[in-house]
Amino acid sequence: MKPIFLSALCLFPLLVFSQKDKVGEVLDAWHKAAAEADFEAYFGLMTDDAIFIGTDATENWKYQEFKEFSKPYFDRGKAWSFTTVERNIFISQDGNLAWFDELLDTQMKLCRGSGVSRKEQDGSWKIAHYVLSIAIPNENVKEVISLKRKKDSLLTKQLKEDFQRKM
Repeated sequence: MKPIFLSALCLFPLLVFSQKDKVGEVLDAWHKAAAEADFEAYFGLMTDDAIFIGTDATENWKYQEFKEFSKPYFDRGKAWSFTTVERNIFISQDGNLAWFDELLDTQMKLCRGSGVSRKEQDGSWKIAHYVLSIAIPNENVKEVISLKRKKDSLLTKQLKEDFQRKM
C-alpha cells in the first residue's frame, strides 16, 4: 500500500505540470487564432458560457455578444495580435479549473490578461472567463485619470442609476 501511495504522491506534481502545459497551449492557440483571424478556432477555444471583459469599462461581453462584436475584426483578416511575455497558471486541487495571468505585448503596448479555464467533459481545456487590462505604469496614473475623468464620471453616473433600478 505504501509504495502505491508514494508513487501516486510523486506523480501528482507531474500531472499538475502537464495540466498547466495544456492550459498554456490553449492560451497560445487562442492568441494565434486571433492574430490569424481564425474566427472558428478562436471561439472554439472558449466555453459556450464564456465572459470576455475588455479594456473599456463598457466591455463585459457574454460569449455570443463577444462573437458578434468581434466578427467584423476577424472578417477583415486580422483581429488582434497578442504575444505572451510572462504567464502564471494555477490548477485547482480537483484538476478541473485553472486560473492564470499573463503579461502581453499588444498593439496597445503592455497589457495584462487574466482569467479562468475549465476542463470540459472530453478532457479539453477551454477559456471560461478572460479579463484584458491595459498596464499603466504607476508614475503615469495621474495623467490617465485626467484623460478619462470626464467620460468616466458620466459613465459612472449612468451605471449607478442602472444598478439602482435593478435593485
